[in-house]
Amino acid sequence: MIKYRVTLTEEERGRLSAIISKGSHSAQQYRNAYILLNCDESGLGEKIINEEVSRVLKVSMRMIDRVKQRFVEDGFEACLDRKPIIKTKAKKIDGEAEAHLIALSCGKAPEGFSKWSLRLLADKMVELKYVEDISYETIRKTLKKNELKPWKVKGWVIPPHQSSDFVANMEHLLDVCKRPYSQEFPVVCMDESPKQLITETRLPIPMKPGQDAREDFEYARCGVANIFLASEPLNGKRYVEVTERKTKTDWAKFIKQIADDWYPKVTKITLVMDNLGTHKPAALYEAFEPKEAKRLRDRFEFVYTPKHGSWLNMAEIELNVLMGQCLNRRIDNIKKMQKEVLAWQTHRNNKEATINWQFTNDDARIKLKRLYPTILT
Repeated sequence: MIKYRVTLTEEERGRLSAIISKGSHSAQQYRNAYILLNCDESGLGEKIINEEVSRVLKVSMRMIDRVKQRFVEDGFEACLDRKPIIKTKAKKIDGEAEAHLIALSCGKAPEGFSKWSLRLLADKMVELKYVEDISYETIRKTLKKNELKPWKVKGWVIPPHQSSDFVANMEHLLDVCKRPYSQEFPVVCMDESPKQLITETRLPIPMKPGQDAREDFEYARCGVANIFLASEPLNGKRYVEVTERKTKTDWAKFIKQIADDWYPKVTKITLVMDNLGTHKPAALYEAFEPKEAKRLRDRFEFVYTPKHGSWLNMAEIELNVLMGQCLNRRIDNIKKMQKEVLAWQTHRNNKEATINWQFTNDDARIKLKRLYPTILT
């Protein structure tokens, strides 16, 4: 560690003594004057060790060392006046270097790394000789200006570009969503999702004033349950069934519940659902006798979302509400889950919470124009 020695002249000691005895001076000048006088090794006064100076003046040892360093490196006057802060503007890069940076950040990360970071981008820019030197802050500001976040990957369902099959199914489904409410011909949306059964390995600590509730990171898996949900968006009704499995037979039994238990007197049910392998009319014939399967099939008009277009199913909205309000916790057995889900269903149905679906074919033709085929004339 470098040791800085303070040796004051008689004139300098006189000026420091005048500062601490009279006149109007800043707190910094008083403090520095006391430090220099007490650390003086010229023999003109009594030197006091740094620890004692720190205790008496109630300043840190680091502060004493900084004042002594400034005296040695910058001179006596620099210790009496605050050192000016020179603000330097961040070095900008030219358009060519910025283009290289954008291309680099949109490309594949180096081998051994899953994503680009600010440090990786800065090092690579220098390595490829696009710039001589560049700071992480310049990288950050340039990426922010161009709305780029190469370290962030968002999960998304990506529909195919220029797919006539996708847009045909989408536009038919959006027409179904526009239908006015009809008691005789209800539009029902159906979806399903797995949910892990989880139990605690240690008792959670309940919340108390000044302390959040706590639960241990460790848990034990107890299997997986499947959740079927049917929602009638315009009527504010939804029905949930928790099952052990998600086979064709389970789906067929859920369809029978929709037809016979929840909508027994309607003329026809329009059922919107994802295009999964289990969601087929053939499943009815695998679960029931032909006459019963035909009866159930005739009760429904099946409308499927296009592949990679499950976000068009309004039941997903209701399922997300269920997950967020009821199932975002650890439940260890199906019976308890069924009881909790039934309570949520009753509460939500009593509120008659509806879904205000606004997306139409006109919106799709503008916002999703890239999905429509190009017609050559």
